[in-house]
Amino acid sequence: MSRWNELPTELHPHVRQLIVRLRKLKDRGELSTRQLAVKTGYSARSWQRYLNGRSLPPREAVEAVARIGGDDPARLLVLHEIAADRWAEGHGAVPRAPRAAGSAPDREPLEQRPHGRALRVAVAATTVALVLSVSVALLLAVRLAEARTAAGGRGGGAAAIDTVADPAYALPALYTCRPERIDGRWYAGHSRTRDAVLSYGHMGPGVIEAQCLLRRAGVPPGDVDGIFGPLTRRAVKRLQTRDGLAVDGVIGPRTWEALRGAERK
Repeated sequence: MSRWNELPTELHPHVRQLIVRLRKLKDRGELSTRQLAVKTGYSARSWQRYLNGRSLPPREAVEAVARIGGDDPARLLVLHEIAADRWAEGHGAVPRAPRAAGSAPDREPLEQRPHGRALRVAVAATTVALVLSVSVALLLAVRLAEARTAAGGRGGGAAAIDTVADPAYALPALYTCRPERIDGRWYAGHSRTRDAVLSYGHMGPGVIEAQCLLRRAGVPPGDVDGIFGPLTRRAVKRLQTRDGLAVDGVIGPRTWEALRGAERK
């Protein structure tokens, strides 16, 4: 039987238990570290570190020793997972000894997390992402409700029907459009802005105003719902192309100028 060195006193009891069990399996098979290296595929120098508590053996190495020693791999792997948790938390882990030049590298890095720990991290990340998605959806719903209330008070209420020339967009609109020309510029009664920057995803009275003016200009954006969606962006690009503006689908000062001063096409 091998004469084993004393294990470092800093080792956590669960790590110590795993190493002692591996030592017993090695002794049972009357194997040297070189023979163990041949049978498992891990270098003899690596096994010296594992069996002396300087590195935590990887899962595959533990399973290989269990099979070689005639032990139940499942029981030993449970012990390895518990020890790996303690090692990853830094409880009793000892510094890694420098590797001599030309020595065989370990097949698995010391810092590798066990499968069970990685699974718990993945589940936690998925839960956080789900909570954030629900929160964003609720926030968008609240903002939409506020925008509709504000625009409804200025625009004469919701659920009015406002059809356009293109039959593809002849759908009930959420807001009434009543464009009128004031001092040479067109206003629909929802916002008087001339420089607000609106883009995909924005909501509110400014978007309602722009949708009304897009309809009046002959580039219908779909329903006048106060949401800057794909149809509104497409309508903005059509207007920008027609009026020789930069085609970016974003409503800025130049596009507002086109909307406020545009004649119906």
